[in-house]
Formats: sequence, C-alpha cells, structure tokens
Amino acid sequence: MKRYEVILTGHALLDLDDIAHYIARHDTEKAEQVARHLEKAFSSLAALPNRSNHPRELLAMGNRAFREVHCKPYRIIYRVLDRKVVVLIIADGRRDMRALLARRLLGA
Repeated sequence: MKRYEVILTGHALLDLDDIAHYIARHDTEKAEQVARHLEKAFSSLAALPNRSNHPRELLAMGNRAFREVHCKPYRIIYRVLDRKVVVLIIADGRRDMRALLARRLLGA
C-alpha cells in the first residue's frame, strides 16, 4: 500500500510548538510523551487518512472537505489532497472549536 505524504502547514507547526512549550513548562516528560503520541497520529494518517471522521462543527454547516483524528485531548484537523495529507490545525479539543475552525479554515 502506498503511503500518503503528511505535510504540516505553518499554522499547524505553530500549534505544535505552542503545545510543546506549554506542556514542557510544567512537565518535560509529559511533553515528550505527547510528542510521541502526536507523531503516531501523523504516521497513521500517512497510512489511512480517509478513515477518520469529518469535524462535527463543519458537518453541521454541510462542509465535508476536512477530516479529523483525535489524539486526546487534541484534535488534528486535516485535508486529503491527492496523495497528500495537509494538517491545518492541532488544537486542544476543549477549546471553542467552532470559532477556531471558522477563523482558520473558513476565513470567518
């Protein structure tokens, strides 16, 4: 089976940096554990990106262009384009995701 290329956008890389720095301030071991967990999620996207759900906030608006995978408590929002998985957002799922998705994905 051919693997997909996983690409993190600039915003997703900033999200990842913010998460790592926040956790590392409190617990460096936990930061490393979260990084490994997120890396496993990216690896799974390279193998089977279309198996994930569409974000419920976007489905409510009829938008099926994006998918998500959960890496609790984080949500990884991405798009599959040809043989590429483009990661757009990595965010704590306890945030106001509707506002974040509207601002970052829909330009609202």
